[in-house]
Amino acid sequence: MKIHEHQAKEVLRKYGVTTPRGKACFTVEEAVAAAEELGGPVWVVKAQIHAGGRGKGGGVKLAKSMDQVRELAGNILGMQLVTHQTGPEGQKVRRLLVEEGADIKKELYVGMVVDRSTQVVCLMASSEGGMDIEEVAAHTPEKIHKVFVDPVAGLTDAEADDVARKIGVPEASVAKARAQLQGLYKAFWDTDASLAEINPLILTGSGDVVALDAKMNFDSNALYRHPDIMEMRDLDEEDPAEVEASQFDLSYISLDGNIGCLVNGAGLAMATMDTIKLFGAEPANFLDVGGGATTEKVTEAFKIMLRNPKVKGILVNIFGGIMRCDTIATGVVAAAKEVNLHVPLVVRMKGTNEDLGKQILRDSGLPIITANNMAEAAQNSVSAIAGN
Repeated sequence: MKIHEHQAKEVLRKYGVTTPRGKACFTVEEAVAAAEELGGPVWVVKAQIHAGGRGKGGGVKLAKSMDQVRELAGNILGMQLVTHQTGPEGQKVRRLLVEEGADIKKELYVGMVVDRSTQVVCLMASSEGGMDIEEVAAHTPEKIHKVFVDPVAGLTDAEADDVARKIGVPEASVAKARAQLQGLYKAFWDTDASLAEINPLILTGSGDVVALDAKMNFDSNALYRHPDIMEMRDLDEEDPAEVEASQFDLSYISLDGNIGCLVNGAGLAMATMDTIKLFGAEPANFLDVGGGATTEKVTEAFKIMLRNPKVKGILVNIFGGIMRCDTIATGVVAAAKEVNLHVPLVVRMKGTNEDLGKQILRDSGLPIITANNMAEAAQNSVSAIAGN
């Protein structure tokens, strides 16, 4: 789950991370009132969407008067902000963050992720703040410094100080940088985050170390432990189909292809999408119905897939382990009848009660195309949409 910048800063402040003073705003009048409350000669008006690259897209602007705050807030609120992470359709801006200006002497990058190869949290830091870390990694990888954090010891003073010096923090500010880095690590660890990023982390003219921007993503499987973070979820920033799917405990992600996929198990779902691509088509979605799919869940899955106008066919690929094939078959038949299915349907199922499931499909009277293996299922799906 993603949250907005102003929310990420709220979380980080609880762990001692220094951020500029600011306030989230939903109207132009709220933005002006926030600037007046903050005081000072300069304010930053920042679009709040779940995507990076906002500055390059025109979503971050500097205001030097109340009239400018009003004008910029009016321009940014409601705009369709296009960045390299939103795609060409962009994302509508529904809220702003108005912050006090900062005296920026140097921009740095720090971020926390889980390193899958070592299975520990990795601190990444670079002297090249303000840039996409992917660009730094591609062109100047030597400028990225990593610390693999011992989960028992946590991020030690020595580790934090060492990485701070490596990215160019002057000796007089190392202790302040240490506090920011350790606060970031503690926030990441305590909240079950999957990403915690400060870009840029700035050095000010007075030697302070401040998180000028912040981004946090969280492991959705752990949100039951963090109701306070769950309350930060902004459904307006998420795909409506994915939001609806989550209400039925379906793991669904929209893609750009034209073959809808209904699969049980994330690994099998990934393999199914790969196989579709292997035979020349593109999947329209990732959809994992899990191990406890009911007729209702399968029906809802069909409805969600078919709302996508790009879908020209559906491939159901089931391995009957915990999930029995006859249960899925019953659900598929019921769903196809309820939604008045009008696109080709290919079903491949193996495992528990496989023969019974296939018999249910045959007896349904529906024009269901069956397959015995994944390759055949993908080939049948590609052929079916080609003739549809």
